[in-house]
Amino acid sequence: MDLAKAADLCLKPHRHALRFSGEAPTTIGECSDCALLIEARDSDGVRVMESDLELEIYRSGDDLNLMLSRVSDDQAPMLWHGSHPVWMHPASGERCERPADGAPLEALCRRIRASLVGVDLPAC
Repeated sequence: MDLAKAADLCLKPHRHALRFSGEAPTTIGECSDCALLIEARDSDGVRVMESDLELEIYRSGDDLNLMLSRVSDDQAPMLWHGSHPVWMHPASGERCERPADGAPLEALCRRIRASLVGVDLPAC
């Protein structure tokens, strides 16, 4: 699955593109540790930087983990997603409640994680 298309599906109405930090892997599934920027644009193609996200994909043993954070707000809770979602305060790493706009971000992480481990999911 194309990660930008997953973001388009889960984070409407924006359109999304990916930029890798460093050299892009041949496939996302082959990387054991990669970071990328999910850039948002409105329907006219104008950048919406306040909706940009940073996604880190890494393996811990046999487990695939994702860390999703907002680029424009370093105080916004971060989402860790392994076998389940956990929201954390960015400064302390302490667990916190899901923010009001967190459900679509959790859906995006579920979709990305499932596509990387080969599990089918319904639409967001």
